[in-house]
This record gives sequence, C-alpha cells and structure tokens, in this order.
Amino acid sequence: MRAVLLKEFGGPLVLEETETPVPGHGQVLVRVTASGVNPLDTKIRAGRAAHARSQPPAVLGMDLAGVVAEVGPHVTDFAAGDEVYGLTGGVGDLQGSLAEFAAVDTRLLAHKPESLTPREAAALPLAVITAWEGLVDRARLDAGQRVLVHGGAGGVGHVAIQLARARNAQVFATGSARSLATIARLGATPIDYTTTAVADYVAEHTAGEGFDVVFDSVGGSTLDQSFTAVRTYTGHVVSTLGWGTHSLAPLSFRGASYSGIFTLLPLLTGEGREHHSEILRQAAALADAGGLKPVLDPRRFTLATATDAHATVESGNTSGKIMIDVG
Repeated sequence: MRAVLLKEFGGPLVLEETETPVPGHGQVLVRVTASGVNPLDTKIRAGRAAHARSQPPAVLGMDLAGVVAEVGPHVTDFAAGDEVYGLTGGVGDLQGSLAEFAAVDTRLLAHKPESLTPREAAALPLAVITAWEGLVDRARLDAGQRVLVHGGAGGVGHVAIQLARARNAQVFATGSARSLATIARLGATPIDYTTTAVADYVAEHTAGEGFDVVFDSVGGSTLDQSFTAVRTYTGHVVSTLGWGTHSLAPLSFRGASYSGIFTLLPLLTGEGREHHSEILRQAAALADAGGLKPVLDPRRFTLATATDAHATVESGNTSGKIMIDVG
C-alpha cells in the first residue's frame, strides 16, 4: 500500500510503498477514504507534542473514514463492506490514517453517518469526541443551561456549539470579527472577544450570574478568563488546553469546578476505547437527524500533497477543516 511517513521531526512527509497491515484480534482492515488534518497532527510532525508519544518513522493522521476491507479474528460487529469512521491512530504506536489501509481496533470505530460524505465523516471524530467528553461526560450539560464556547468557529468549537444546541442549551460563543458570522450561522450568540470585556458579556448575557458551562478550546489566557465567566457554585469549566500555569483562585472564589479533557488517552492506554465508539454512534445518529455537520475547507489535498495540507493548517488561513482524500 501507499503510506505517508514522517521520518524525522520537522521534516517533510514522504509518500512511500509499504506493507499492508494484517488485522489482528478485535481489528478490521479499513480501506481509508479520507483523513482529517488537525492542528495536533502538525505539532506531532514538528516534534512539539510529547504527550502524543509518537516517534519517527510514523504514519500520522488521527481521523479517518473508510470501508472495511477485511475482518480480523473475533470481530462480530463489523463486516466487509461496512462504511466506518473513527479516531483511530497517528499517536503512540498506532498507525495513522495517511495510508491506503489501516488495521484498526473496532472499539475505536462506528458506522459512518449515512447523511455525511466520507470527507465530512472523517472531519468529525477528534472534534466530536472532545466536545462530547467536555460537555456531556464532564459538565453534564442540561437543557436550558447557558454554555459559553471559546473559539466557536474552530475545529472543536464549531462542533461543541452544535452538540450544545442539540441538548437544548442556550449557546454563546467567542470569536474574532471574521468568525462571528459563522458562529451565528451555527446557532450560537456571537461574542467578539477582541472588543468585549469578559465582565461586559457576562453582564449582558447572564445578568452577571455567569455561564453554567464554559467550554474552552483555546487555552492560555482564555482559560484564565473562563474562571471569571463561570457561574457561582454550580458552574463548570472544561478545557482542552489546560497545560499552562494558571491561578485557580477566581474559580475557587466562585465555588465552581474544572475538568481537563485528554481525548487521546484511550488510544495511548487502551482503556476506555469502547466509550469512543459509543460517542461516535450517538454522533452519527445526531448527524443523520440533521443536528451535526462539520465545516470543511473547500481545498483538496491527497497523500501526495499531505505536506501542503499540514502547511495550510499551520498558516491558520483556513475556512473549515482541512481534509486529505486518500481513496
């Protein structure tokens, strides 16, 4: 098969012929149709993601959509010909999706949403699992609650908005001026963080009480601001990027709580993989009901231009998720 290899951190991605994997116990061989490019993929390539535990030579790419080509031993929930999607590799010692085939643990897969194209389906796994773990698993978001999504037009943020709306929450989201129209189109109340102080939008949208849930997909000073925007006593802040040094005093003074999200943990440890599959099944049902659809950048990339796809993501000049056509 053809696969894209990272041979050294910071180097180019190299397209080569390599051995097609054989599905082992509890695995299926997936013929990959599309692969999503996440900012984390570019950090791994640059050697700036020690937490992903990847070492060259490696096949990168975490998200995929494809078709089951072969079923390994003791697999009963998938059959050859099934269309699937998942967050399946590209970290640790797991082969990624920038290859024509991948042997995948079925606990990381679900059947593809029927209403989405393979490209659309491959754009979802990392984003929807991250948003689900934050809003549903950690914050227990309920109908009628007010949720603030930081980075509402981003790869995870725009999915978090849709998930929160599907749970009948009142959704608000921050962004820069150029992203406000996208946030509004997704059904959230847009907040321009560059012109509006935290205290001002808390006062305007919550009468000064604070948001029931703050979902932070930005990190840094935005996480610090989240601690001042959350509701007293019952509020919950969840963050995908809580890696810096932060003062918890503003959160403590509110009697509120905080949760961190590390979506890669089941891939790296093997524990909790079934829950990823369950999230993807529920996300597929939501997509087929019309409640979830990713925003894709219109540009097209292939395995041969994977390095260009990474450079586009790194540029920050995108209008949706960058996808790579594999099949």
